[in-house]
Amino acid sequence: MASARSVIIAGAGIGGLTAALAIARRGLHVTVLDQVPRLEEIGAGVQLSPNVSRFLLSLGLGEELQPHVVVPEQLRVMDAQTARVLARAPLGAGAALRYGAPYWVMHRGDLQAVLVEAVRRHPEIELRLGTRVEAFAAQRGDIAVFAQTPVGRVEYRGVALVGADGIWSTVRERLGHPDRPRFAGHTAWRALVPAEGLGAELREPALNLWLGPGAHLVHYPVRRGKLVNVVAIARDAWREPGWTAAADRQDVLARYPADRWPSSVRGLLEAPPPWQKWALSDRLPLGRWGKGAVTLLGDAAHPMLPYLAQGAAMAIEDAAVLARCLADAPDSPQSALRAYEDKRRWRTARVQRAARRNGWLFHLAGAPALLRTLALLTVGGKRLTTRYDWLYGWKPD
Repeated sequence: MASARSVIIAGAGIGGLTAALAIARRGLHVTVLDQVPRLEEIGAGVQLSPNVSRFLLSLGLGEELQPHVVVPEQLRVMDAQTARVLARAPLGAGAALRYGAPYWVMHRGDLQAVLVEAVRRHPEIELRLGTRVEAFAAQRGDIAVFAQTPVGRVEYRGVALVGADGIWSTVRERLGHPDRPRFAGHTAWRALVPAEGLGAELREPALNLWLGPGAHLVHYPVRRGKLVNVVAIARDAWREPGWTAAADRQDVLARYPADRWPSSVRGLLEAPPPWQKWALSDRLPLGRWGKGAVTLLGDAAHPMLPYLAQGAAMAIEDAAVLARCLADAPDSPQSALRAYEDKRRWRTARVQRAARRNGWLFHLAGAPALLRTLALLTVGGKRLTTRYDWLYGWKPD
């Protein structure tokens, strides 16, 4: 049983682990529960834009993260049918100077490993795996959390419960939000391709976004440039839940035909590593996240489509704000949770809407795609960066 003064977090993903570190840093005890028996590496890239890299650095994780990150020098937006570069937005030193923090990309498994190691060595954090949160109830001013473990049901007591248990969140459902995720009509295929043997333009430290009719593709280097993270997203009817379904490479290639996509992109898709896929879903913004001493964080609160690369970032931002609110009202955790929700609802809803809109723009065809191309050529890379100052310039305070 956890200490009655613990903050209990359901979910040991990026959001849950970051929240544990941020809350413990503010002097509170934290217990993290996750149903998986062990935390395994997830084979995908993650973008850490300046709005969250600055917070990870403030947690003292810079030295541990630095060996794993790649600093992309630019964002390149390209037309799949002509292979023309439509816009180049500066990143690298320019982004660090503009926002006061770097733009990083890295392997998600490396980020998770750094967070797990920091959690395990922190004296005020307990990490308990193989522990599935099933229910909770208010009891004498505290929150009782009931979890199933290999040896039976266990009760944990704390001052607050944070549901960071993902898009299919049990905590969210128990809070009275029975709505199901909205399927976006798209599937994402991902792979990590060895950089050795690829053309120089595919190995450059850059974020590359290819736009085509009904599909788009993103690729960038990870693990010191030894691998290239590839995410291909296209219209599709497959909608099974989960992140790690096996995928057929030929199924991916069929959605990126040679007469519509350049040979460099096809070369990435023809690479031999195993492919995985997941069906893309989000949810409408909630008017109320939590109740009493319970709240939500990350995908449990505001799952979003990946077209703005901000899913992990919003969970990390949540963690920063939640920790500060709990520290500001140590004797009133319920008030702290409501303050946290008030500070986060508007921003996360805006990011959700922006991500969904990008998905529509990325997949245009015909005359609308031509108008999009003209707009990108007119706006240019620097003005494209400026459009996201509201996103990348965010600070916890």
